[in-house]
Amino acid sequence: MLCASVSCWGKARTDRPNVIFILMDDMGYSDVSCYGAEKVDTPNIDRMAAEGLMFTDFHTGASICSPSRAAFLTGAYPQRAGLYMGINQNREAHWFLGLNPEELTIAEQFKKQGYVTALVGKWHLGKEEAFSYYGQGFDHYYGAPDNMGHNSAFYDDREVVYESTPLDQLTTLYTERMVQHIEDFRNQPFFIYFAHNYPHTPYRAGPEFKGASDDGVRGDIIEEADWGIGEILKALEANGLLENTLVIFSSDNGPVKEEYAQPYSGTKYVSREGGHRVPFILYWKGTLEPAVSEVPVVAMDLFPTLSELIGAPLPEDRVYDGVSLLPLFEGKAIARAADEPFYYYNCENLQAVRVGDWKLHLPRRMEQIPFWAMKKQQEIAAPRLYHLANDVAEERDLAAQYPERVSEMMALAEGIRAKLGEYGRRGSDQRATGTLFPEVPIVSNHLTDWDKLSDEEKGRAKSEFLPKKKARKK
Repeated sequence: MLCASVSCWGKARTDRPNVIFILMDDMGYSDVSCYGAEKVDTPNIDRMAAEGLMFTDFHTGASICSPSRAAFLTGAYPQRAGLYMGINQNREAHWFLGLNPEELTIAEQFKKQGYVTALVGKWHLGKEEAFSYYGQGFDHYYGAPDNMGHNSAFYDDREVVYESTPLDQLTTLYTERMVQHIEDFRNQPFFIYFAHNYPHTPYRAGPEFKGASDDGVRGDIIEEADWGIGEILKALEANGLLENTLVIFSSDNGPVKEEYAQPYSGTKYVSREGGHRVPFILYWKGTLEPAVSEVPVVAMDLFPTLSELIGAPLPEDRVYDGVSLLPLFEGKAIARAADEPFYYYNCENLQAVRVGDWKLHLPRRMEQIPFWAMKKQQEIAAPRLYHLANDVAEERDLAAQYPERVSEMMALAEGIRAKLGEYGRRGSDQRATGTLFPEVPIVSNHLTDWDKLSDEEKGRAKSEFLPKKKARKK
């Protein structure tokens, strides 16, 4: 069933429901069978889609990890929240950066309402203590917090329990801890952010799942992750919590191969649909009626949705870029106009604008493209216009046929650049990036720009970098 809204709240709604937010890493739109995968079998994710609310037009806030996670957690475009670059603790230009402690996360909203909070899995919003998950509303931590290509240590709260994460045990470890949390927290309201590291590389399947899929090791680990989700649902049911728990499922950005983003083109790192459009499922047994929704929703909607759900007011001292999705639960429209633009930023560079079914790719120079996308993107000399409803793969440029629409959308782009910035140019509405050293320039895009700085300009970022890097290798 396709619908513009969902009815309704269903049977018994409590004022303090539990929430589990499952976020996969580099999982594309067609990576699970309910969204079109044919080489893997994901019955538990499929169950949530069949019995819950499955969205077909959901967009992340960025096409890479750190900014995307910032958007989910803060309800703001990464550019507004100051965390629009990929954080790498082994990169001299970035190791001292992270999500600003002044940013308010959804975990902090839950804490204000008396919830116990836990993070299981990947953080990737700053390695230094100043940017820790403990300072952003989480009571408990378990997992590999970084991109494991940067640092593979695995923690249980503050203790390193594995210097190198046992990749073939990862999903089992996460599943066991999730089940333990559910049992430990069953007598109090809880929020658990389960940020799985898979299917981001490196990965290895557990012994029972080797060869389980028709898509090699990557497919095997997706099937294993689905098994883990099934165990989480069983634990909720066994503890009498399934009907009082909203389970959310999504991905931080698109996949590394276009075949996992079908029918869309593009991958992680880029601003085509495959980089931003991913699965998004809301499952709440007895409360949400089964439906498939074509309503466009975005990662920034999570913060206001969950805040309203638990009765936590939105702070009035900052701007949010999302809206609550709760009206959908009652068959009503959300408070976002159909023609409100969505902006596809890639680091500092605004690369595309969407209004309704129209999407305009903006002119860009190579210097504007972030270093992680330079092998996947090229310069664009003139704007390119696509109609997504008729051209999901963004193949037929209609700019010459609709010059007035191009002009209107170009004007929108200039307006948001003034507020959220562009390469080499800060915007008026950008909040500060978290940094250990406020006097050191923030070079978010090209590492060659960092190399141009003098040692004096790099200051403590350079002088304290090598000892930090050596310490991480212990």
